[in-house]
Amino acid sequence: MGLTVLAVDDSRTIRDMLRLALSEAGITLHLAEDGVQGLEMLKEIEPDAIISDINMPRLDGFGFIEAVRRQDRHRATPILVLTTESAPELKARARAAGATGWIVKPFDPPKLVKALHMVAG
Repeated sequence: MGLTVLAVDDSRTIRDMLRLALSEAGITLHLAEDGVQGLEMLKEIEPDAIISDINMPRLDGFGFIEAVRRQDRHRATPILVLTTESAPELKARARAAGATGWIVKPFDPPKLVKALHMVAG
């Protein structure tokens, strides 16, 4: 059975790239444009893993991750941060918020798929 993933990113280009890369790997993908929409979608779906950008309008990645971790049913859902940022202090902040891993854009589709399978089993 394939994985179900929620990806939250305000960039249409990145969402399109994720759709292409993950659908080819047999992963069911749900897309949200920001953290607020991502939280709304989590009421409807049970993803095996979540991908989140950091810099987004309305609710950024840190706030989104913290909000997800406050929900009992998503406390253990793996969250991969997908961002252009690579500063160690931002990685530490994301980890403190509850992120599982960090992938820097532009991403390598096979590596992203492999990382999702590793964290989501």
